[in-house]
Amino acid sequence: MEESVCVDLSGTLHIQDVAIPGAKEALKKLLLLANDERLKIRYVTNTTKENTNDLLTQLRTLGFTGITEQQLFSSPVATRRYLEANNLRPLLLVDPKLKTDFEGLRQEDPNCVVVGLAPSQMHYERLNEAFRLLMSGAVLVAMHKAKYYARQDGLALGPGAFVAALEFASGVSSKVIGKPSKEFFNTAITDMNVLPDRCFMIGDDIEQDYRGAKQAGMIPILVRTGKYRPADEQPDADGLCPTVVDNFAAAVEYIIEHINRQ
Repeated sequence: MEESVCVDLSGTLHIQDVAIPGAKEALKKLLLLANDERLKIRYVTNTTKENTNDLLTQLRTLGFTGITEQQLFSSPVATRRYLEANNLRPLLLVDPKLKTDFEGLRQEDPNCVVVGLAPSQMHYERLNEAFRLLMSGAVLVAMHKAKYYARQDGLALGPGAFVAALEFASGVSSKVIGKPSKEFFNTAITDMNVLPDRCFMIGDDIEQDYRGAKQAGMIPILVRTGKYRPADEQPDADGLCPTVVDNFAAAVEYIIEHINRQ
């Protein structure tokens, strides 16, 4: 059976507008295997700072060619599908650039609150508006609950803290759409028509990428870039240490060696 790999973006291939050294060349190696039908690739991201078009443009500008919209599985796109399937009208606490991904959705008289990474939205009045909706019975939808993410100037607070604040104040538990949701990973796996245990996951987040993929039955690889912390290499609850490599290029070599042994 054909092997497959899911690749995280921010912190794994790039940090903001800077490609991680060796990542472009390593991705080309994976794409060559995909062209030879020895490997299937999907890109799974919790990025909620850019809409789909802007994200693809950014990746191509950085030199990551060959990534198509059909291969991209993002938490914003998955969130829109969830809202449509459940007839939800969102109050969007998202970056203004992301709102184009939600055009055409009914948003008047909202019956849910959607939270992404949105620094300009996370002030008292806006959060209080969301809180009042939740207290009136609205659904709380988290694109993801990452604690932090990597920027060029260091780690930065993610949306998880604001989701947790709304949960604490309202008593409403959130529906998490993106990683580490097993359902989110399964969407990409199903799209490739592969078994989870034949699918690698490369990422920099021990919770969202590594443990999420592990719980989905995948083969996770953690990279020492992006939001990686040395403490991430401690044994998991099952007593096993994570599989950790220096960067995306090293993860690709690890996968290629595995394929060549088959």
